[in-house]
Amino acid sequence: MLFKLSLKNIKKSFKDYAIYFLTLVLGVAIFYVFNAMDSQQAMLELNDAEKEIIGLMNEFLGGVSIFVAIVLGFLIIYASRFLIKRRKKEFGIYLTLGMGKRDVSKILLMETFIIGIISLVAGLIIGIIASQFMSIVVANLFEADMSEFTFVFSKAAAIKTIFYYVIIYLIVMIFNVFAVTKYKLIDLLNASKKGEKIKVRSLGLSVVIFLIAAVILGVAYYFATQRLDSLDLFGTSILLGIIGTFLLFFGISGFILKLVQSNKKLYLKNLNIFILRQINSKVNTTVFSMSIICLLLFFTITIFSSAWSINVSLKNDLQYGTPADVLVYTYSDAEGKTAKNILTKVGYNLDNFAEYTESYTYGFDTVTVGSLLTPILNDVQKDYPNLLVDNYLPVMTISDYNKIASFYGNQTYTLNEDEFILVADYEQMLQYENKALAKGVTIQIGDKTLHNKYKECVEGLLQMSGNKSNTGIVVVPDNIDISLSEITKNFLAANFKGDKDEANSELMSYMDEINGEGAVADTKIDIYTASTGLRAIMIFIGLYLGIIFLISSAAILALKELSDSSDNKEKYGMLRRIGVDDRKLNKALFIQIGIFFMLPLLVAIIHSVFGIMSASKIMESMSVTTNISSIAMTALLIIAIYGGYFIVTYFTSKRIINEKSE
Repeated sequence: MLFKLSLKNIKKSFKDYAIYFLTLVLGVAIFYVFNAMDSQQAMLELNDAEKEIIGLMNEFLGGVSIFVAIVLGFLIIYASRFLIKRRKKEFGIYLTLGMGKRDVSKILLMETFIIGIISLVAGLIIGIIASQFMSIVVANLFEADMSEFTFVFSKAAAIKTIFYYVIIYLIVMIFNVFAVTKYKLIDLLNASKKGEKIKVRSLGLSVVIFLIAAVILGVAYYFATQRLDSLDLFGTSILLGIIGTFLLFFGISGFILKLVQSNKKLYLKNLNIFILRQINSKVNTTVFSMSIICLLLFFTITIFSSAWSINVSLKNDLQYGTPADVLVYTYSDAEGKTAKNILTKVGYNLDNFAEYTESYTYGFDTVTVGSLLTPILNDVQKDYPNLLVDNYLPVMTISDYNKIASFYGNQTYTLNEDEFILVADYEQMLQYENKALAKGVTIQIGDKTLHNKYKECVEGLLQMSGNKSNTGIVVVPDNIDISLSEITKNFLAANFKGDKDEANSELMSYMDEINGEGAVADTKIDIYTASTGLRAIMIFIGLYLGIIFLISSAAILALKELSDSSDNKEKYGMLRRIGVDDRKLNKALFIQIGIFFMLPLLVAIIHSVFGIMSASKIMESMSVTTNISSIAMTALLIIAIYGGYFIVTYFTSKRIINEKSE
């Protein structure tokens, strides 16, 4: 009997609480998809290095999954609290009819168990299907061959998903049973007559708290964008941002209605009196929830936009930063040790190269970071007090530079005997180097005095990397006495012949011997793999957290709205009885829900402007710049998930308020 009653209750309440089921199903599906990455390698043609990257990515995602499980656990418990609240009167009737609290608990336990099983099965099915599409994303990132595509099921991901879900749901079931047993019969029967307590706060106190919040947030924004040199201040900015957000909503809740009431024309228009009082009631009683939602949205926008910026920037710079198949370099000694000699010594066949070229860089104690920045050195040291001004800058002769530039497909240059050029592409240093060159820079090498030919750096590179990281190469005329050099490095740039992957693997087999001789070999394939791995980790972690945070924030708002719509059904009925038509009622509901959804999002966007500014400055050290596409992708993610929950909430709430009272 109790089991049949449980099934009937689930069927009856399914429409009202479809968002709860939807959230559970999405949570399970997403958890499975992001933990099934290891299954992608089974269908993709990946090299060993790429498989290692996916393995590393799985480890990162595994750690993130623990955090995600905790977030989902709190979300499910929060949702369950609202579901129980809506059914208090029903439970009271059961007790009145002679049921014991133990029987009521059994009904709730069975309902929770059935809902959990349905959600788990549905979520796993959707997750398994969605993970096949994730293979396309992984394949695009690694530029892998999908000709051997087959349907893949990850047993490990399924077990992990079930394990975490069972733990979360056991806690939820215990919470639900405990919640029912502690209620008194009188409270259960009168639940529908009780509204949430609205704490009326002093207008003056609310304004003071709001102003304090604004000051705290202003300080947080300043620390986050202007004092990135201190990790302590950066952490303080986050803490102040959290405190300021709570105080902001606390302050707003005390005077938002009074503020609008001062504009009688707006306040008395249409159903604005009703709408504004409803909104004021919601904000007043959900300060904590609104603050948490705002912070979740802020982290979503900042994390995902930053992750996408890293992905786009690294992808754009990758081709530029790897103009050859391989670059081998070593410090040259008095005996003329070179990269070519080392390769020959370890037994590597140079015939594997279709072409190669050699060049040298030199180090002079008169050509340092500080000497190139002399005209603006004091200003630079104020911004970067830890700048290593005595570090040597590599010097190349113009003939050597043109040789490597021609090999890379870059522009070549000419110099007079008293000129030099500075070749660089690292954005964080370029702004200072260009300022110095614009003022005029003179360097001394032996008895030669040289001045800069151009008033800004020319773009170029010598060493290969996944991003723009060349802080500066000084290119000088060929008449410089290189015997004065204190540090000499030899470089060999080459392109493989034949199959690039096989040639790269063969060179890698000599890597231990090459390193043992004091040389380093960077290859395009390895740089591509490492860069792609970093992009993949950033994108998937950003997407994983972004989706979970969005679902959590939207679900909390949606459940709160549905609960309030059910509570306020009689109020809408009264408006209908005094002559307000359904079109106006629906419009009022739409505006009310829209403002309730937009308020935390608006504050989160303001936070995110400064958060992205801070992240951009940090990413500059990796030669990564924030781009419009990252903002666009973040906006699409918010519209799809947050906007989707808003639409479902509105139509479900509309159905609730339009239902006839029983």
